[in-house]
Amino acid sequence: MVQVVAALIRDGEKFMIFQRPASKTRAYQWEFVGGKVENGETLEEALIRECREEIGVTVKVGDVFMEVDHEYPDINIHLTLFNAEIADGTPQKLEHNDIKSITPDEIPQYNFCPADDEILKKIKEEF
Repeated sequence: MVQVVAALIRDGEKFMIFQRPASKTRAYQWEFVGGKVENGETLEEALIRECREEIGVTVKVGDVFMEVDHEYPDINIHLTLFNAEIADGTPQKLEHNDIKSITPDEIPQYNFCPADDEILKKIKEEF
């Protein structure tokens, strides 16, 4: 099982979502920013690195919002989603096709990666 981290970045009553590029698996699906944890990294260190690499910002990592296990045809993941806030920088599309801030009511308008289904349900309930 591959350990993956992601950031739930709130923007007032909205939260940030990121569209995967055509070149990656699950192309054009929406997700939370993040990625795989590398050997020797803590989950928090991995999330800070991934946010720098993917959207060019430094994040302050908060507590865990939710953890999910998901089996894709090509990979099994354990996803830890952290509450996070942007400490420095403006999000840029360095690795994503698009970036949006949406309300929980807008979730059905977007095609998310299947691993995010349970997370999105919790966001609708708790936001």
